[in-house]
Amino acid sequence: MDTTEGIVIREHRGVFDVETRHGIFACALRSRMKKALIYPERDNQHHSVEQVGRIAAVNPVAIGDRVRFVEDQGETGAIEEVLPRRSKLSRLAPGKRRMEQIMIANADYLVVVFSVRDPNPNLQLLDRLLVAAEAGNLAPVVCLNKVDLAEDGDPDLAGIYERCGYRVIPASAVTGKGVDLLKATLRNRISAIAGPSGAGKTSLLNAMQPGLGLRVREVNRTTGRGRHTTTYLAAHKLDAGGLVIDSPGIREFSLWDVSPRELPELFPEMRGHLSGCRFHDCTHVHEPDCTLRDALSAGAVSRERYESYVALRNELAGGR
Repeated sequence: MDTTEGIVIREHRGVFDVETRHGIFACALRSRMKKALIYPERDNQHHSVEQVGRIAAVNPVAIGDRVRFVEDQGETGAIEEVLPRRSKLSRLAPGKRRMEQIMIANADYLVVVFSVRDPNPNLQLLDRLLVAAEAGNLAPVVCLNKVDLAEDGDPDLAGIYERCGYRVIPASAVTGKGVDLLKATLRNRISAIAGPSGAGKTSLLNAMQPGLGLRVREVNRTTGRGRHTTTYLAAHKLDAGGLVIDSPGIREFSLWDVSPRELPELFPEMRGHLSGCRFHDCTHVHEPDCTLRDALSAGAVSRERYESYVALRNELAGGR
């Protein structure tokens, strides 16, 4: 049976829009694919997977997946196969059963957008997304939006993350600062944009390409939280070239398939301070003669990032 190959750009109520050379096809899943797929674990460039076995994904198809489908009458089809992924952004799926939720597949960059104010940035959530990007083989970019609202005395977030080795883009959808740089970063790439509600992801997309038609809402003045504008994942073509995947606002994010032992390797600035500890199984939390804690005392690792590491490690070790 002949199949057609394309990329999933949108999903709504179980129907996947698949873009091909011949146009966009609305595709359903074959019944055998509606059950959770099982994917073998594999190593990535930063760390080796310690657990042995196979892991279950709650969603068989993600935005950005390359798929093969059989065409039906008209511009419809049935997805037969998901091709191997080169990168992914995953999290622990909500619910009692421990399963993977694949949010985005095959992106080159994960642009993590947080506002410097209104709402104030949750740095531990930011660090979770950066760790997930490293674990999923995506190149992370930190976009600090609403810099026009920054005040004297605010923490130097750009400096903190630049010293960690991340690419940082200070931006303002209001003044236009950083918009051209962000557009150049996304040009001719498949990129994903993620962050909390109210951080200004949609405003930045509209500033980069007027006419995308994406809605914008203000931050809720009572709760201080952002209001959701993007309600589902979707990929948008950029006039300058490339594809950007916009995601709904994220308020909680639990890591998937990261062990406490491999966690510090996913903090780029910590990788050079993990050998030489007195204990070979050092947790880098409380043991004496720990090279990472020595680096913290010397200012080579920021206190904010180290606190994120400790909180994440405790969570992964079951110490919630």
